[in-house]
Amino acid sequence: MSAVAITAPGRVELTRIPIPGPRPDEVLIRPSYVGLCGTDLELLHGKASYLQDGRAQFPLVFGHEWCGQVVAVGEDVKGITVGNRVVGQTMVPCGLCRMCQRGQRQHCERLVEVGLYGLQGAAAEYIRMPMRSLTVLPDALSDLSAAFIEPAVTVVGGFDKAGCGLEDEVAVVGTGTIGLLAVQLASRMARSVDAIGIDEAGLKLAAACGARRTLRPDQARNGSYSLVIEASGSSRAFMRSIELAETGGRVAVVGVANDPVAGFAPGELVLRGIDLLGIRHGLDYYDRTIQLFVDGVLDAKPLIAGVLPPEQAERAFEMLEHGRSGPPKVLLNFNNDRRES
Repeated sequence: MSAVAITAPGRVELTRIPIPGPRPDEVLIRPSYVGLCGTDLELLHGKASYLQDGRAQFPLVFGHEWCGQVVAVGEDVKGITVGNRVVGQTMVPCGLCRMCQRGQRQHCERLVEVGLYGLQGAAAEYIRMPMRSLTVLPDALSDLSAAFIEPAVTVVGGFDKAGCGLEDEVAVVGTGTIGLLAVQLASRMARSVDAIGIDEAGLKLAAACGARRTLRPDQARNGSYSLVIEASGSSRAFMRSIELAETGGRVAVVGVANDPVAGFAPGELVLRGIDLLGIRHGLDYYDRTIQLFVDGVLDAKPLIAGVLPPEQAERAFEMLEHGRSGPPKVLLNFNNDRRES
């Protein structure tokens, strides 16, 4: 089968790999759409932690944000049949280690992640997945929307962990895909939501997604928000998020900032009573997130910059990094027959 692989830093190629046959508890799927994100860019540039610590190596078939249609099932598979449309979970836990047994599957000691390390990604004609890591999609949800389920589960999980409610005044720092989904959700769950960012086009999108106000980082007032969602992945934005939280407030960190933070005084968290929450995905929130898209609480359409065929994967990465004019998400379309509306 054909697949799109990162074969070396800065190099994306269309290649050929064997079609994986499903084992007894596995499912073979033909991907429809695959979304690209900042983690994929880090893989392309050879800077992702998965490459640096040896969990991943080139060539790497990427693709962890995706949906598709089932074409074959193993003999032990139940609840999933050929023809079902499904979305796949990125994190695949073992189910047996002490963390899994504690109900903390996202912290599995033998975790593998689709398209990142341990399992082939969805940027291919077919992908093989464990039955337990798939969710069947309702007819009411389009394929394009379904491709956003994976990033959105982190937002939904973060809001749940932070206990967002109608009394909250929320700030979302960052206007990428995660940030804009967070604005959409906060506009329906909280008293108000402000979007804070440095990209003018992203701020305009945030306003269209329900932000009460759009602000530059220096325009936002310190101590003004009961809940701050850090969605940019910037170390400077992490520090700004703590400043923006009110006394007794919460900061939910979704973005992954790898640069060290200088000048951070941990005592500030204690003296101001701030809860700092690290959000590691939303593995248990797929069903809930699907329903939020079906109900129109979350909307993928304003976030799409472009949809390209796999033969133009290199161009898709260029768009993701340099060529966007507002919307943050670029997708690859692996099946022209699938519906987009």
